[in-house]
Amino acid sequence: MTYSLIQLAPGAYDLLLRGEIIGSVVQTGQGRELSWIAELLEDLPPGHRPPLFFAQEHEFRTLEELCHWLGDAQVRNSRRSGSLTTGS
Repeated sequence: MTYSLIQLAPGAYDLLLRGEIIGSVVQTGQGRELSWIAELLEDLPPGHRPPLFFAQEHEFRTLEELCHWLGDAQVRNSRRSGSLTTGS
């Protein structure tokens, strides 16, 4: 499984699996209520969802935690091909 994130704007990413967009990752809340949500574009039945997605969306406290859950997904900026750090 090869997940990656392409940053579209601060706090907003396309979620790709093997180069195909399958969902999005967005930052929500503020301060202590800050979280990151990974959501699939399609509401697929459980047996047809991509690996790791037992639900339509998953919430994480940090972008680093989310990336680790995705198998240490690579994060890239849409304007350049280089990797970004996953600091929030």
